[in-house]
Amino acid sequence: MPRANDSAMRAALLLFLTSVALTLRAAPLLSPEPKPGDFPLVKEGRAAAFLLEPTADPAVSRAADDVRGDIASVAGVRPALEHALPATDAGPTVLVGVVGRSALLDRLAAQGSIDVGRLRGAWESYQIQTVRDPFPGCPQALVIAGSDRRGAIYGLYELSSAIGVSPWHWWDDLPPRKRQDLTIAAGAHRFGPPSVKYRGIFLNDEDWGLRPWASHTFDPATGNIGPKTYAKVFELLLRLRANTLWPAMHPGTKPFNAYPEDKALADQYGIVMGSSHAEPMLRDNVGEWTAPPGNYNYLTHRKEVLDYWARRVRENGRYENIYTVGMRGIHDSAMQGPKTDAERIRVLEQVFADQRSLLANYVNPDLGAVPQMFCAYKEVLDLYRKGLRVPDDVTIVWPDDNYGYLRNYTTPADRARSGGFGVYYHLSYLGRPMAYLWLCSTPPALVWEEMEKSFQLGADRMWIVNVGDLKPAEIPLQFFMELAWDARRWGANAQPDYLREWSTQTFGLDEGPAIAAVLQEYYLLNFQRKPEQLQWWLPRTPRMPSTLTDEEVSERLAAYAGLVNDVQAIGIRMPTRLQNAFFELVEYPVVGSALANQRFFLGERGDTAAAREADQQLVDLTHQYNQVIAGGKWNRILALEPADGQWSSMRIARWTPPPAPRAAVPAPRSGTYVAVVGGHFTQSMPAGGAVWTAVPGLGRTGDAATVIPFTAPSLPLSAADEAPRMDYALKIPRPGLFTLHIQFLPTHPISGRQLRVAVALDNQPPRLVVLEDAQSGSAWAQGVLGEVREASVPLEVPKRGGHVLHVYGLQPGVVIDKLLIDLGGLTPSYLGPPAQ
Repeated sequence: MPRANDSAMRAALLLFLTSVALTLRAAPLLSPEPKPGDFPLVKEGRAAAFLLEPTADPAVSRAADDVRGDIASVAGVRPALEHALPATDAGPTVLVGVVGRSALLDRLAAQGSIDVGRLRGAWESYQIQTVRDPFPGCPQALVIAGSDRRGAIYGLYELSSAIGVSPWHWWDDLPPRKRQDLTIAAGAHRFGPPSVKYRGIFLNDEDWGLRPWASHTFDPATGNIGPKTYAKVFELLLRLRANTLWPAMHPGTKPFNAYPEDKALADQYGIVMGSSHAEPMLRDNVGEWTAPPGNYNYLTHRKEVLDYWARRVRENGRYENIYTVGMRGIHDSAMQGPKTDAERIRVLEQVFADQRSLLANYVNPDLGAVPQMFCAYKEVLDLYRKGLRVPDDVTIVWPDDNYGYLRNYTTPADRARSGGFGVYYHLSYLGRPMAYLWLCSTPPALVWEEMEKSFQLGADRMWIVNVGDLKPAEIPLQFFMELAWDARRWGANAQPDYLREWSTQTFGLDEGPAIAAVLQEYYLLNFQRKPEQLQWWLPRTPRMPSTLTDEEVSERLAAYAGLVNDVQAIGIRMPTRLQNAFFELVEYPVVGSALANQRFFLGERGDTAAAREADQQLVDLTHQYNQVIAGGKWNRILALEPADGQWSSMRIARWTPPPAPRAAVPAPRSGTYVAVVGGHFTQSMPAGGAVWTAVPGLGRTGDAATVIPFTAPSLPLSAADEAPRMDYALKIPRPGLFTLHIQFLPTHPISGRQLRVAVALDNQPPRLVVLEDAQSGSAWAQGVLGEVREASVPLEVPKRGGHVLHVYGLQPGVVIDKLLIDLGGLTPSYLGPPAQ
């Protein structure tokens, strides 16, 4: 077979080396062994004072208070706060400011003590630098300089992170390790600008966690999600280097703007406020539209709707916002009024014009300076594809399909739009075909594959992730934000690298690697089937058994049992100060998902007593999370799925023992198949600067393969020899005309409506394999529930023995999880037969 030419191989090697270089982190701020020139943040019980000028932005001053408290929690001494240089003998000083708005920073820059040229005009960037003799009477300074107010805030929290304070210290009960002295390494440490401009979360479907917890446990005086709760959310976002919030808006939650202090509080923290795809112009329709529902119709009640939007823009226009433009229904539904797509497009374009007039009147006549967002969610994406014209300076936000797979990507022709593009992603979802609201089990590898793909294709203006109740989405949420901050840092090995780093930073070097290994297996098992989707019938349809073979069930239960044993062993060794956090972040999700699987599969086997015991243990474990851990701090934050009878058309049924044991399901017989994991190729041959790459943690096998970079060109079958290729050395026991099945992840095409690869055995000509895209309907529903879609092609094997199967990447965006050859008599199984 033709091989890639030398220049293409060199290009692929350069791509690989570049990705490796970009994953290397800057030198750590905290110096383990003090050296000359290092800055003594805390030494011998004395802390360096913080200096913020009287003109400092209140959001920066507030963050500085947090960080002074963080230092006290680590070293036992709280730094003093000064607003001017002492006349004499200042001692070591931490100077915090914004370039161009701080006379002291400007003075240091003018005298050559610091170089802030890269900060001027930059977005949310910061520099942390040690300076000798910066001012008379001040022998040493640690300068935290921001390009803007959030840059300075991120710089402050970078210092907290460096001394061991987790962004989740309050949310996950993670007290830092005590240290007597804190020393910051000499030199200039530079950060930013971020890869993505606006990075935030959507608190959603909060009926069974965040709102009950806030209403009854954290803030009963307010009795809802109010300013006290949002203050904690705002701080967390900033510690994660996020900047944007879509507030909670489900029925029963009081609207964000119903509390007048909320919008001012967001500004005091430096948070950008937005609203979801169904809430134009910062309006929470569910809680704020008080007219008859039928009046929310732009065809029949244009003035009433426009006045409703205008009031909010007048009230909030002086704050930092991203305005959602467009219109859907009152809640998550299609727009009322228009009857045809052509009419819907016409009305939406009029809505754009009218909303932008409001923004010009009440916010800024220069609309290019007013952040605006249009989310092409659900039915709206079809209108965009049919010609809906979105103003050039509005950011178009592509949605996923609610199950983690992006539905649309930016075309080369569109990338010149001044408004740019963004992504709305889900880590939690209430909707069809089946919700997932309880545990957060979306693997970081999938987050990387989908978000990196969209980033490479131009979606770098705004990333919003739906996190449900926030807890327990901590691990993938933090990865999402780290990726949004520096997309180039992470490569195909993102999941194992991130889990090792996160586990070690959170739980220490002794236990970090073992916890990372547990989480790696946790994500694999729950990707194969989410714990909230442990039933094989759709809601409100007749009950049916699972499709796992008896062997697959046994292997799955054994794998979970092994994880539980590992977690229990780690828990015994865990220091007391970290036990609450370990339970919340590791033990509960791992043991909880194990118990859910035991309950379901033991029930199917007819072992009703053991299944009921697992069910009770799950109830007890959840009680422990809610009412015991951290003294009951998180009471009502978690609810088993389904929490109640609401939304039953899109949620798993409450578990009950099946009426009879499931019939035996045998494993595929040996000799009826040849199977191989997508990422376990014998060799990967690059071409045209692209290469098939295994992505650890991705897919039901945990080693799916995809073509990188995602900007590689799409090729016709006739140019297969110019495409990147992966080869599999196979032993096929007999000749014949067989069927090759390729199991893909249910991704959506970057362009067109098909996923395409080509295959060839040995020296046979390449044959096209096509999987038609499905964004709705049964094929899509079963694809996202099982995390697989399959395409087949005939395969002629001329002789028994060794062969090489070639797979050509005709387009990027295709993810191959497993390939299997049906030699005749292959019986069905959930995961497919085991790979050789």
